[in-house]
Amino acid sequence: MIPYDSFLIDGPWLLSIGFIVGKILNKAIEDMDQRKKTVWWISLATILGFWITSISLYFNLEWVRWMWEMCGAESGRDWMINSGVFNFDHENVSTTGHALAAMMFLTYPIWIKLGFKLAGDGKCE
Repeated sequence: MIPYDSFLIDGPWLLSIGFIVGKILNKAIEDMDQRKKTVWWISLATILGFWITSISLYFNLEWVRWMWEMCGAESGRDWMINSGVFNFDHENVSTTGHALAAMMFLTYPIWIKLGFKLAGDGKCE
């Protein structure tokens, strides 16, 4: 099984992307302003990609069916919530559960920014 997106892995994956890209940009781009612009655009594209895919999974959109099926999940929401590890009721999510999911989606920019910060010496903040 190949995990693509789920609440369990999205944060660490975004952090890793920010860290790796930050390390590369710190060496590749000397000009601080250009580096900051590049970080902004890469962050935007990455976050949008994650949001589009993860929210589509959460709402069981047909175009991402192949992902949840490859992961052995019953639905995209099952994969997002349970990640093949937990057994939360993904069919009867409470209003509070949906609010928590929305809050988790809102943390995505924080994860990638933390990755860039961890890349070193503040060059990519």
